[in-house]
Amino acid sequence: MSNLDRQAELAVCGGRGFVVAEPVRELLSPRHVQLGESTEVRRLLPNLGRRMVGAWAFVDHYGPDDIADAPGMQVPPHPHMGLQTVSWLHEGEVLHRDSTGSLQTIRPRELGLMTSGRAISHSEESPRSHARFLHGAQLWVALPDAHRHVEPHFEHHGDLPRVTAPGLTATVILGSLDGAASPGTTYTPLVGADLALASGTETELPLDRDFEYAVLAMSGEAHVDGVPVLPGSMLYLGCGRTSLPLRAVSDAGLMLLGGEPFEEEIVMWWNFVGRTDEEIRQAREDWTASDRFGGVKGYDGDRLPAPEVPATPLKARGRVR
Repeated sequence: MSNLDRQAELAVCGGRGFVVAEPVRELLSPRHVQLGESTEVRRLLPNLGRRMVGAWAFVDHYGPDDIADAPGMQVPPHPHMGLQTVSWLHEGEVLHRDSTGSLQTIRPRELGLMTSGRAISHSEESPRSHARFLHGAQLWVALPDAHRHVEPHFEHHGDLPRVTAPGLTATVILGSLDGAASPGTTYTPLVGADLALASGTETELPLDRDFEYAVLAMSGEAHVDGVPVLPGSMLYLGCGRTSLPLRAVSDAGLMLLGGEPFEEEIVMWWNFVGRTDEEIRQAREDWTASDRFGGVKGYDGDRLPAPEVPATPLKARGRVR
């Protein structure tokens, strides 16, 4: 999925100076963004108060939307560089195409992981014949400098490891949790997990003291470390935790996101993650006037034009605005 804002804003992220080095409970509210003609998303990262959680740099939550009589998700071909995209569904299907030739339908609780590396383009759309409801999250992971120019590639993992406890099923999307490791490729120490909680469940999840964490609420009502977290909101938890108390008021779905604080400062503009103003401007020019990002075959429609870059220089400054 893309950032389709026609007035794309600069997000300056990274660096350890603003990492909360102790447990906190910081509730983040979303910004509502129109994605294409038929899908509205709730954007949790980047946020006015917080820009990253580990290497996680972008989080959109969408649905559940009734698309029985609608085209559903329709995201035209668009470019990426310097990041990984993580597609995660609770309901519906998304057809992924990209410039490496990948063609894959992603279904609920299957991992669609695209590593853009130096340059890639892709499209995402609901299949012509699709389920009634569409509900999911789209996330980006910033690539560290040593790996941000790797060859672009796409992974699909339909069978992911799970951690279970009474009333809890945790599907490990990326990284590892309680000894279970995802097959998805990662380039920094991080974790992403989907948590399904049965109503009335009270449990604790083991965490890594050196990671910072956040929990995205997907559905239902749950209390995370005593804080009510409703769908479409995200609770930032800071560092220094070895466990996380969870209580489900109803059947609930959550996503746990965490990782070692991302040391490098990055510049994120539109669908690009770079390090300098010059990199971002060159990427925008290359998408407009060259074949650097390749072409997406099979998509019925035009590719997405790039917005104008701000006149002021783009600078990496830190993790919060």
